[in-house]
Amino acid sequence: MLRFLNRCLLAGFVCTSVSAAGQSTSTEPITTIHTSSKLVITDVVVTDSKQEPIHHLAGSDFMLLEDGHPQKIKIFEEHTSNTPVSVQPLPKLPPGKFTNYSVVPVNGALNILLLDKLNTPMEAQQQVRDQILKYLKEAPAGTRIAIFGLSTQLKMLQGFTSDPELLRQLVAGKKANEVSSPLMNSGSDSNSLGMDTMANASDAIMGDAPDNATIMSALQEFDAQQESFQSMLRARYTLDAFNQLARYLSTLPGRKNLIWFSGAFPINIQPDGDQQDPFSAMATAEDEYRDTVNLLTRSQVAVYPIDARELMVNPAMNASNTTHINLKNPIASDNSFYKQQDAEHNTMNTMAEDTGGKAYINTNDLKSAVAKAIEAGSNYYTLAYAPTNRNENGEYRKIEIKLNHSGAKLAYRRGYFTDRPATSKHSDAVQNAQDATSTYNPIRAAMLHGAPTPQQIVFFADVRPANTETEETPATGNSPEPKTTGPYHRYASTFVVNPKDLNCPATPGGQHHCDAEFLTFVYDSSGALVNMEMSGLETSLSEDKFTNFIKAPLVYHQQISVPIKGEYYLRLGIYDRSADHVGALELPVAVAAKLPPAPTPAPASKPTPQTGTTPK
Repeated sequence: MLRFLNRCLLAGFVCTSVSAAGQSTSTEPITTIHTSSKLVITDVVVTDSKQEPIHHLAGSDFMLLEDGHPQKIKIFEEHTSNTPVSVQPLPKLPPGKFTNYSVVPVNGALNILLLDKLNTPMEAQQQVRDQILKYLKEAPAGTRIAIFGLSTQLKMLQGFTSDPELLRQLVAGKKANEVSSPLMNSGSDSNSLGMDTMANASDAIMGDAPDNATIMSALQEFDAQQESFQSMLRARYTLDAFNQLARYLSTLPGRKNLIWFSGAFPINIQPDGDQQDPFSAMATAEDEYRDTVNLLTRSQVAVYPIDARELMVNPAMNASNTTHINLKNPIASDNSFYKQQDAEHNTMNTMAEDTGGKAYINTNDLKSAVAKAIEAGSNYYTLAYAPTNRNENGEYRKIEIKLNHSGAKLAYRRGYFTDRPATSKHSDAVQNAQDATSTYNPIRAAMLHGAPTPQQIVFFADVRPANTETEETPATGNSPEPKTTGPYHRYASTFVVNPKDLNCPATPGGQHHCDAEFLTFVYDSSGALVNMEMSGLETSLSEDKFTNFIKAPLVYHQQISVPIKGEYYLRLGIYDRSADHVGALELPVAVAAKLPPAPTPAPASKPTPQTGTTPK
């Protein structure tokens, strides 16, 4: 049941199959009946008064309503924190040898730490790093985490891994260094302190003359316009990053917990009373915010914002920042500070509530906030239903979940937007969001840069230079992106897999049909695909030949060209078409670059590989 839900309902909204068995908590595959029903998925975190997860609830304990109308729960699952399997880990592999085998279970939630340097003062960024390092020292074994950074663009710093030491090295290293936001004043979340400094200097020169007040009013208006423009840019960059991240995560099955460390949230979805048109800023962000949140929920992403600034007091009241204006009207300064803070926290809470997460604000214990967010997001129930109201006109549908359990607290997304009619001005954006999340492609998900490494097919690989020469053109069979240019170094990838792990079903004619795809992708440091090689073996074997075929490891060779200049990653994968199973692993090219060249491969003793086609 779990496999069915993860694959079919990945989008968090659209599904074309409904289980014939109804509610289930089994993880075994079951027979399904294909229909055209549209399902809505909602993950529910249930905790007691001590914020501890409540387990072992049944689907019958829940009542789900949409716009006040009861809905039938068609699919029900409980998910709990994964306990690592007690298996002796593999010994350290020799140089050039790699495997996707891991003792960490493949099911469970994925956790993403987003280090928001665009909206966070530098001093708060250092505090975030220190607190994350403290958490990683005590992180439960098997917790799968990826780390992204946000400045004016989103960047993957570390793909999904359960290795805490690898994560600690990343957080403590240069990639996570503090940087000054290009769209924020240093040391402040707004321009108010800058204006106070200007006012103080002006008073010193011109005193309190009426003309001075006029000049200051004009300067303040100009400053407000500048601040508004910078906030709009930060809002756009932030929403674009969330949109990009949601599309990336949409191809990965299951729930994703997005833990967002930020210090000044520019996305104000409430009217701004200080503007001439209080609704102008809200209108600018509302549509993009709506589409982004809808895409996040379709992708089963719950957002856990954490205010990186910790517990705050008005910085304008510090002795070092106290100015002439502050002394004249300290109440107005306080009101402005707390009004801005309330607006930012309101946005945090709104985004968390809209996606089924929780906001952590005014806390000096960021480490505990991370731990609580990951724990909450790893123990939850998944409910899916087909809405009784099938009319879709872009309206908002309210979701309400009730539980037959006293004292329980529920966290879940409180609604969703239906698809807009084709005539809507936003139809293209919504359709694009649907296209990004409507179909789960297992090999596409497996081959994403930084994605978790699937283990449905466990394999080993030997990766090393194919030769010592520099080449101007890519290897035969490669498919480089149009902008990719040489010179190149060529690398040899040798896959080794147990043929018993491949599904070669018997045909009516007494043959065993094997159909496997082997893939090697090259990504640059920004996550862009640079080059790829896809080929495979497809063959039919008699019973005798198949018996011999499965007695020895299957060895398969590929060669891939990597540009000399730059930082690159190789992602290797195997796709068994018959079973719809995948396996993949990823490694930096640098770990193989200085190894001795691979020997020339001997003629294949297995069925002759045939050129593969793009996985469908």
